[in-house]
Amino acid sequence: MPPVDPVALTAELVRCPSVTPEDAGALDILHRLLGDAGFECAWADRGGIRNLFARWGTKGNTRSFGFNGHTDVVPIGDESAWTKPPFGAEIHNGVMYGRGTTDMKSGVAAFVAAAVDFVRNTPPDGSVIIAITGDEEGDATDGTTALLEYMQNHGERMDVCLVGEPTCPDTMGDMIKIGRRGSMTTWFRIIGKQGHSAYPHRANNPLPAMMQLMDRLASHTLDTGTDHFDPSTLAIVTVDTANPATNVIPAECTSAINIRFNDTHSGASLTEWIEAEASRIADSFGVQIETKTKISGESFITPPGDLSALVAAAVEAETGITPELSTTGGTSDARFVKSHCPVVEFGLVGQSMHQVDEHVAVAHIEQLKSIYGRILRDYFA
Repeated sequence: MPPVDPVALTAELVRCPSVTPEDAGALDILHRLLGDAGFECAWADRGGIRNLFARWGTKGNTRSFGFNGHTDVVPIGDESAWTKPPFGAEIHNGVMYGRGTTDMKSGVAAFVAAAVDFVRNTPPDGSVIIAITGDEEGDATDGTTALLEYMQNHGERMDVCLVGEPTCPDTMGDMIKIGRRGSMTTWFRIIGKQGHSAYPHRANNPLPAMMQLMDRLASHTLDTGTDHFDPSTLAIVTVDTANPATNVIPAECTSAINIRFNDTHSGASLTEWIEAEASRIADSFGVQIETKTKISGESFITPPGDLSALVAAAVEAETGITPELSTTGGTSDARFVKSHCPVVEFGLVGQSMHQVDEHVAVAHIEQLKSIYGRILRDYFA
């Protein structure tokens, strides 16, 4: 059979308007392709989210290589701002345009195409596993975690896994992610006493308390970085009173911060610090402070070793570039996979992801398939 064209497959997927949590037929396309190639496919749906698990080879003690990715995409925003149809997958001057072209339907198409060609042409002594979710760009509560739960319940296992997220900041091949920072958000509500701004002594303004709390948190040096991580960061992302009147001291004020943290911390240790700071401010100003924290993921790292060396060698062989091993960027589903098996991430240049006129160079899709194919051949060699 002819090789699977990753560019055509990307276009098929992009034409499915799978804005999270909608699937819009994207996973059905992959289910048919993988099933026709001899993969045993199963649905690992949960909470209204579609998730596809596929395995070529026998389940058991044989070694297995896994790929993980997602077909859901972020909303397109203002469609009138797009110069190309957001779900058209149109190609102009060697560039394909559309939501998900970079993040990450090209990555999914490339590893599915590479896996299908590999098992057809050189059936390995082992198994190849494909785990694709429709819930990565949203809350990610019923996506890759549901796939991992399915695998645990059915005796399936990946020995190693590659997540096909876009990882390269500037040039194809310049970065592999071997870990990610943790991420957490804390919301604050400070309750004082409303009053007339001409008589502040009769009120208890929550704003000075909020300003001092935000300053204490934002000016604090969390750490100076570690061997594999940059310094942790804390950003104030909103402060609001919803008060349109200048002659009224508001009764309450809200805010939120987002922290991206390295392996110096845990979500629990940072939560404890935040609550202690809030308690000090509450006592000092005589206000009530409520906090709510959501930990999206803990920091993790797959130490440089066999897996990162395997991927780096394939990248260098296909691109001529020695990739940097990095832990920069936001969160990804690798934060869930890391509890199952060693995991790294490698994919496209991510400069246009989530933007208007998101796009990908057609040549990079083809190159990415070649890299993934070489990784499979080298792993099972």
